[in-house]
Amino acid sequence: MASIDRSDPVILGHLLAEHRDLFNLIQTVRTAFAASGEPTSDRRTAIMESLRSLRCHLHDHFAQEESGGFLEEAVTRIPRLSAAMRSIIGQHPALLEELDGIIASLESDPCGPGTWAAAGRAYGGFADHMTAHEQRENAVVQEGYCEDLGLCE
Repeated sequence: MASIDRSDPVILGHLLAEHRDLFNLIQTVRTAFAASGEPTSDRRTAIMESLRSLRCHLHDHFAQEESGGFLEEAVTRIPRLSAAMRSIIGQHPALLEELDGIIASLESDPCGPGTWAAAGRAYGGFADHMTAHEQRENAVVQEGYCEDLGLCE
Protein backbone atom coordinates (compact mmCIF):
# COMPACT_ATOMS: atom_id res chain seq x y z
CA MET A 1 0.00 0.00 0.00
CA ALA A 2 1.32 3.43 -0.93
CA SER A 3 1.78 5.98 1.82
CA ILE A 4 0.22 9.45 1.72
CA ASP A 5 3.61 10.78 0.66
CA ARG A 6 3.99 8.40 -2.27
CA SER A 7 1.82 7.96 -5.30
CA ASP A 8 0.15 4.68 -6.06
CA PRO A 9 1.45 3.48 -9.45
CA VAL A 10 -1.78 1.57 -10.14
CA ILE A 11 -3.88 4.71 -9.65
CA LEU A 12 -1.55 6.83 -11.75
CA GLY A 13 -1.41 4.17 -14.45
CA HIS A 14 -5.20 4.17 -14.59
CA LEU A 15 -5.24 7.96 -14.89
CA LEU A 16 -2.74 7.89 -17.74
CA ALA A 17 -4.72 5.18 -19.54
CA GLU A 18 -7.99 7.12 -19.15
CA HIS A 19 -6.47 10.28 -20.56
CA ARG A 20 -4.79 8.39 -23.40
CA ASP A 21 -8.13 6.82 -24.36
CA LEU A 22 -9.83 10.20 -24.23
CA PHE A 23 -7.08 11.79 -26.34
CA ASN A 24 -7.39 8.99 -28.91
CA LEU A 25 -11.17 9.46 -29.18
CA ILE A 26 -10.76 13.22 -29.60
CA GLN A 27 -8.09 12.75 -32.27
CA THR A 28 -10.15 10.17 -34.16
CA VAL A 29 -12.96 12.67 -34.64
CA ARG A 30 -10.54 15.51 -35.43
CA THR A 31 -8.90 13.37 -38.12
CA ALA A 32 -12.26 12.37 -39.59
CA PHE A 33 -13.32 16.02 -39.89
CA ALA A 34 -9.96 16.93 -41.44
CA ALA A 35 -10.30 14.41 -44.28
CA SER A 36 -10.60 16.12 -47.65
CA GLY A 37 -13.62 15.94 -49.91
CA GLU A 38 -17.34 15.97 -49.38
CA PRO A 39 -18.66 13.88 -46.52
CA THR A 40 -19.93 10.62 -47.94
CA SER A 41 -22.67 8.65 -46.25
CA ASP A 42 -20.07 6.29 -44.76
CA ARG A 43 -17.92 9.17 -43.55
CA ARG A 44 -20.94 10.92 -41.95
CA THR A 45 -21.93 7.68 -40.23
CA ALA A 46 -18.39 7.12 -38.94
CA ILE A 47 -18.11 10.67 -37.62
CA MET A 48 -21.49 10.50 -35.89
CA GLU A 49 -20.60 7.16 -34.29
CA SER A 50 -17.26 8.59 -33.14
CA LEU A 51 -18.93 11.71 -31.74
CA ARG A 52 -21.52 9.65 -29.86
CA SER A 53 -18.81 7.33 -28.53
CA LEU A 54 -16.79 10.33 -27.37
CA ARG A 55 -19.88 11.83 -25.75
CA CYS A 56 -20.61 8.60 -23.86
CA HIS A 57 -16.98 8.25 -22.77
CA LEU A 58 -16.85 11.88 -21.60
CA HIS A 59 -20.07 11.54 -19.65
CA ASP A 60 -18.71 8.49 -17.84
CA HIS A 61 -15.28 10.07 -17.36
CA PHE A 62 -16.80 13.22 -15.86
CA ALA A 63 -19.19 11.25 -13.65
CA GLN A 64 -16.26 9.27 -12.27
CA GLU A 65 -14.33 12.47 -11.53
CA GLU A 66 -17.35 14.07 -9.87
CA SER A 67 -17.94 11.10 -7.58
CA GLY A 68 -14.38 11.02 -6.30
CA GLY A 69 -11.20 9.80 -7.81
CA PHE A 70 -7.91 11.32 -8.82
CA LEU A 71 -8.88 14.95 -8.29
CA GLU A 72 -10.43 14.27 -4.91
CA GLU A 73 -7.38 12.25 -3.88
CA ALA A 74 -5.11 15.12 -4.97
CA VAL A 75 -7.14 17.53 -2.81
CA THR A 76 -6.98 15.12 0.11
CA ARG A 77 -3.21 15.18 -0.18
CA ILE A 78 -2.97 18.96 -0.76
CA PRO A 79 -6.17 20.75 0.37
CA ARG A 80 -5.26 24.07 -1.27
CA LEU A 81 -6.04 22.40 -4.63
CA SER A 82 -9.77 22.31 -3.81
CA ALA A 83 -10.59 25.54 -5.69
CA ALA A 84 -8.83 24.24 -8.79
CA MET A 85 -10.72 20.95 -8.50
CA ARG A 86 -14.08 22.75 -8.20
CA SER A 87 -13.21 24.86 -11.24
CA ILE A 88 -12.30 21.79 -13.29
CA ILE A 89 -15.46 19.92 -12.31
CA GLY A 90 -17.49 23.06 -12.99
CA GLN A 91 -16.38 22.95 -16.63
CA HIS A 92 -17.94 19.53 -17.25
CA PRO A 93 -21.49 20.65 -18.10
CA ALA A 94 -20.30 23.28 -20.59
CA LEU A 95 -17.98 20.81 -22.31
CA LEU A 96 -20.78 18.27 -22.68
CA GLU A 97 -23.14 20.99 -23.96
CA GLU A 98 -20.56 22.08 -26.50
CA LEU A 99 -20.23 18.54 -27.82
CA ASP A 100 -24.01 18.06 -27.75
CA GLY A 101 -24.40 21.19 -29.89
CA ILE A 102 -22.07 19.80 -32.53
CA ILE A 103 -23.92 16.48 -32.58
CA ALA A 104 -27.31 18.24 -32.76
CA SER A 105 -26.22 20.44 -35.66
CA LEU A 106 -25.10 17.40 -37.64
CA GLU A 107 -28.29 15.51 -36.83
CA SER A 108 -30.55 18.42 -37.83
CA ASP A 109 -28.93 19.11 -41.22
CA PRO A 110 -26.71 16.12 -42.06
CA CYS A 111 -26.25 17.01 -45.72
CA GLY A 112 -26.29 20.80 -45.57
CA PRO A 113 -23.58 22.40 -47.69
CA GLY A 114 -21.91 24.27 -44.85
CA THR A 115 -22.95 22.03 -42.00
CA TRP A 116 -19.90 19.78 -42.03
CA ALA A 117 -17.39 22.59 -42.40
CA ALA A 118 -19.04 24.52 -39.54
CA ALA A 119 -19.21 21.38 -37.41
CA GLY A 120 -15.54 20.69 -38.12
CA ARG A 121 -14.59 24.20 -36.97
CA ALA A 122 -16.81 23.90 -33.90
CA TYR A 123 -15.28 20.53 -33.11
CA GLY A 124 -11.78 22.02 -33.41
CA GLY A 125 -12.78 24.57 -30.77
CA PHE A 126 -14.24 21.86 -28.57
CA ALA A 127 -11.10 19.73 -28.92
CA ASP A 128 -8.98 22.72 -27.91
CA HIS A 129 -11.21 23.33 -24.88
CA MET A 130 -10.97 19.66 -23.89
CA THR A 131 -7.20 19.69 -24.26
CA ALA A 132 -6.93 22.75 -22.02
CA HIS A 133 -9.33 21.16 -19.53
CA GLU A 134 -7.31 17.94 -19.39
CA GLN A 135 -4.06 19.90 -19.00
CA ARG A 136 -5.51 21.75 -16.00
CA GLU A 137 -6.73 18.47 -14.55
CA ASN A 138 -3.35 16.84 -15.10
CA ALA A 139 -1.61 19.76 -13.39
CA VAL A 140 -3.80 19.41 -10.30
CA VAL A 141 -3.32 15.65 -10.11
CA GLN A 142 0.39 15.98 -10.74
CA GLU A 143 0.73 18.57 -7.99
CA GLY A 144 -1.50 16.59 -5.63
CA TYR A 145 0.56 13.47 -6.07
CA CYS A 146 3.85 15.40 -6.09
CA GLU A 147 4.71 13.31 -9.10
CA ASP A 148 5.99 14.44 -12.48
CA LEU A 149 3.76 12.48 -14.82
CA GLY A 150 5.11 14.18 -17.91
CA LEU A 151 1.60 15.47 -18.63
CA CYS A 152 2.05 19.20 -18.14
CA GLU A 153 4.04 21.66 -20.13
